[in-house]
Amino acid sequence: MPRLLADPDRSRWVPVTDSLGFRGRRHRKAAIGMLLQQASGTFGTPSRPGGGFTAWAMSQAVPLLMRKAAGRVLAWVWRADPELLVVMAQVQPATPQVRAARASMARMPADTEMFRGRYLGVGEKLAVPLPADARTPPFATYTWDLGAHYVSVTAVCSDRERFGTVIGAVDELARGIRIVDDLVVGESATVLRIDPA
Repeated sequence: MPRLLADPDRSRWVPVTDSLGFRGRRHRKAAIGMLLQQASGTFGTPSRPGGGFTAWAMSQAVPLLMRKAAGRVLAWVWRADPELLVVMAQVQPATPQVRAARASMARMPADTEMFRGRYLGVGEKLAVPLPADARTPPFATYTWDLGAHYVSVTAVCSDRERFGTVIGAVDELARGIRIVDDLVVGESATVLRIDPA
């Protein structure tokens, strides 16, 4: 299965995927708390006491789950304000079911724009800074159809007024996503191995 690689600006982004234990714990907890709060607001459920514990528990489990995903999922939070912005990238097989689900999504052609990645080529970007439902947070999605796989990047922001100030950094992060696949090459004197770096 292919996996994702990225080299985001560490002065702006804190990786969730590689942060285990105490490293990045504060950022993970804040980001998960923001997502839980946004989800409860979207579905109209009132926030309950103990939500902080839920965010803490999930912040401990998320890195392990992502490590188990073996590079199929990557996530980052905004270093300056982890509760403001969360970005997740994932790769998934383009099965007939996934293609059917994507085809059934209601989307007007004017909603999307072409988006070029440095490694993945031309994909599409959908940015929604002001969703029609005030309870829905602003978000952006980037999608590449690679034939056998889809690569998608999703960014969720907690503040409508600040969405425009961070979307440029999200664009830059999404442009740098690349996909790699491990190929088994038999040992042979006629095979030249080139370091991908």
